[in-house]
Amino acid sequence: MKYRMSRAVAGPFLRGLWRPEIVGEEHVPTEGGAILASNHLSIVDSIFLPFMLERPVTFAAKSEYFTGTSLSQRAAGLYLRATQQLAMDRAGARAAQDTLDAALQLLKDGELFGIYPEGTRSPDGRLYRGRTGVGWLAMSSGVPVIPVAMFGTDRVLPPGHTVPTLHKIQIVLGEPLTFDRDWGKAPPARIRRIITDEVMQAIRALSGQEYVPMYASVRKAELNGGSGHDRA
Repeated sequence: MKYRMSRAVAGPFLRGLWRPEIVGEEHVPTEGGAILASNHLSIVDSIFLPFMLERPVTFAAKSEYFTGTSLSQRAAGLYLRATQQLAMDRAGARAAQDTLDAALQLLKDGELFGIYPEGTRSPDGRLYRGRTGVGWLAMSSGVPVIPVAMFGTDRVLPPGHTVPTLHKIQIVLGEPLTFDRDWGKAPPARIRRIITDEVMQAIRALSGQEYVPMYASVRKAELNGGSGHDRA
């Protein structure tokens, strides 16, 4: 009830200002679990994708999205809490696995779960290498993965900005990917990487973004003058 009420209240505001449109919604099953794997350009990705789907979808959004202090960040945090999005603490492997475990339970319960395989927002609009959490979820749940491409959200609220601007938003959903194949004796880590790379290529085909074979977090560290560690 709270989920639908928040959509009803925010709907006229979101539609009136940003005129979002969605293409390929027929690829989302009417029932049963599925993973929505999207590129990640802006904090508002986690607002517009759940808003534009008929079925409720839960995203894992970093905890900072829920605790921002600017007016736009507070509004975003309020909406994320109202639509029951998961606050994800990225400080450590245990926290990340706890989030994946919670997501797996949602999928087993027949719900939709959204994930950003890049792990963080793109620092420059390009598509970066995927983290293998999406591969783990696909292997563990057996549900389809639906690739998603967001367009225009980086123009609405780019990383580092707190005041949104007006720009049209489009969401494109691709055909579901399934991975119920015979993997033979391939190591689980290798299977997770293969699945993740296939998902990223499907997102790339939808978004048309330039693909960068490194993690977005590593690129951000380079841009900030620090160092990053490239992990699978």
